[in-house]
Amino acid sequence: MQITTTFRHLEQSDALKSYVEEKLERVKKYIDEPISAQTYFTVEKIRHIVEITLTAKGVTIKASEATNDMYASIDAVVDKIERQLRRYKERLKGHKPASDAKPREGKKTIVQAESLDQQQSPVVIRSEPISIKPMSVDEAVMQMDLMHKEFLVFTDAGSENINVIYRRKDGNYGLIEPAKG
Repeated sequence: MQITTTFRHLEQSDALKSYVEEKLERVKKYIDEPISAQTYFTVEKIRHIVEITLTAKGVTIKASEATNDMYASIDAVVDKIERQLRRYKERLKGHKPASDAKPREGKKTIVQAESLDQQQSPVVIRSEPISIKPMSVDEAVMQMDLMHKEFLVFTDAGSENINVIYRRKDGNYGLIEPAKG
C-alpha cells in the first residue's frame, strides 16, 4: 500500500504517519492491490480533521472526520472507510462482471479561445480523461455513491454500449442509454 500524507497547519509527525499506516492495514482485506491512499491532516482552531482518499483497481473511496483529537479522527475515518468497503464488497458478491469485456478509454478535449469575453458560444474550460469500465447499472450506482459524484459514464456489461447514470434532484437516479436501431 502506498500512503501519501499531507500536514496542513501542524508539524509533521512520524507518530501520526505510523498510526494511520497501521490503521489502514485493516482495509487491505476488503480490496485488491495495488492500493494508494492520500491522507490529509488538518488543524482548524480546536478541530482536528483527517481526510483519506483510497484508490484501488478503479474504485475511489473518500471519507473525512473532525474531532478534538487527531487519533480519534483517524480511528473514525478508518471506520467509515472500512464500512464503505464492506458494503461495496457485499454488493459485488451478487454481480459477476463480464469476463471478456475490456475497459474503454474516453477522452475529453479542451478548446482554446483567445478570450472568453470575446467568445459568443460556450467554451470547454476543463477536461479530464476518464476510464470507462464495463459494469451493470447497479454497480454504476454504487460506484457513483462511493465517489460522491453526480453522474457516471460507464459501459453496460451486457450490451457493451456507453451509458450515463445521474442523480436526479428528487434523490432517484436517471439512466441515459443510446437509442437502439
